[in-house]
Amino acid sequence: MTNPNPQSGSPDKEPASEAQAAQNALGNTERAEVATEPDRSVKPGPEPKPSLGRLFLDNLWAANTFTVTLLSLVLAIVVGAVLMIISDPDVLATYSYITSRPSDAINSSWTLVSEAYANLFKGSIFDPEAFSGWLDGANGWQAVLAPISETLTYAAPLVFTGLSVALAFRGGLFNIGAQGQATIGVIMAALAGFLLPLPPGLHLLVAVLAGALGGAIWGFIPGILKARAGAHEVINTIMLNYVATYFLTWLIVQNGVQDPNRTDAISKAVDTSAQLPRLLGDNLRVHAGILLAVLATWAVAWLLNRSTLGFELRAVGANPDAARTAGISVTRTYILIMVFAGILAGLGGSNMVLGSTASALTPLVVAQIGFDGILVALLGRVKPWGVLLAALLFGALQAGGNRMQSYSGISLELVTVLQALIVIFIAAPALVKAIFQLRAARAARLQTSLAKGW
Repeated sequence: MTNPNPQSGSPDKEPASEAQAAQNALGNTERAEVATEPDRSVKPGPEPKPSLGRLFLDNLWAANTFTVTLLSLVLAIVVGAVLMIISDPDVLATYSYITSRPSDAINSSWTLVSEAYANLFKGSIFDPEAFSGWLDGANGWQAVLAPISETLTYAAPLVFTGLSVALAFRGGLFNIGAQGQATIGVIMAALAGFLLPLPPGLHLLVAVLAGALGGAIWGFIPGILKARAGAHEVINTIMLNYVATYFLTWLIVQNGVQDPNRTDAISKAVDTSAQLPRLLGDNLRVHAGILLAVLATWAVAWLLNRSTLGFELRAVGANPDAARTAGISVTRTYILIMVFAGILAGLGGSNMVLGSTASALTPLVVAQIGFDGILVALLGRVKPWGVLLAALLFGALQAGGNRMQSYSGISLELVTVLQALIVIFIAAPALVKAIFQLRAARAARLQTSLAKGW
């Protein structure tokens, strides 16, 4: 019997049309989308900021400037220790039987290296024995501050020459002539110091300004040649270094300049009225030059980052053609860069004869502060405050190296090797990154920042 209701649930019922099936499927899809769509009325909260400790840990082993500099110091110290061991015949002899008695080689190496670096620290920063002697009354407080005094004394002229090189770098010029500019500065400062009869305060001011003027003149020459004739500043400054050196040698033995009581090449002594005052008494060598160095660092930082001239200087250093298109006088900027660099180097030279390092002109009165200034500028990333810290480090190495040579028998040339190694490792951040497996992304930023400094 046939079912009268064809719409009942019988298997023989008529199937739904294709249009009705598609409509049902579409409705099911829309309902599913509505069910799975997130509620947009509730906004997600801000992500929590990482704590200061987390940021420190995340960046601790990244190739940032601080980490690369610190690890470069570690590498230089390690390589220096190896050089000490292989240069000492007694310690090296213990390695001939290291397989039978390895303790001899280890103990002798540790004794040599630890004693050398301990004396380096005692001679540059702090001597515990001097401090305990001061507490016991065996020595005065001057002995406690003597290491810091020596470090600051050596660092003061390096700050000026380092700033001279760094300022020229930021302007796109490679000032190799800081040595010559410092030489002319020391000549002018010394001549004003023993030829001009002036009262104490004025005499010192005139002598310092004379040193700055001498450096400015010697910096103006390559600046004007670069700006007007396109002569390369590297060649000009190198040649002017020789001219300044031989001019100093000739001038010392002239009548009126040479000390009449001496037959060797030495000038008259600078009057006490023209000498920089000592900060911690006559028994310690640190003088007011270190205060002038800090002031000069602040002035250069302000010039580069806060002044219109500093913006023009950095613009010319980044792209001279673009700066010229923007209306900046590249010629004028080049001249000013070298004049300012010469002033800074001249002040560094005047520190050598007006401070406590020397009181008269000699052929070696300037030492190597101009060339060391190049290393200081590179180590300081050609940034003013970085240059100040780098100069303090080099001053500490020099001051501690003297004690290391006297007490440990280590050659003073090893200090120069340490300085060179530090600069080499810092100038090659990719090498430090590869050795210590630092993060590549941070290293890339470091290289970019260093390139901008040049």
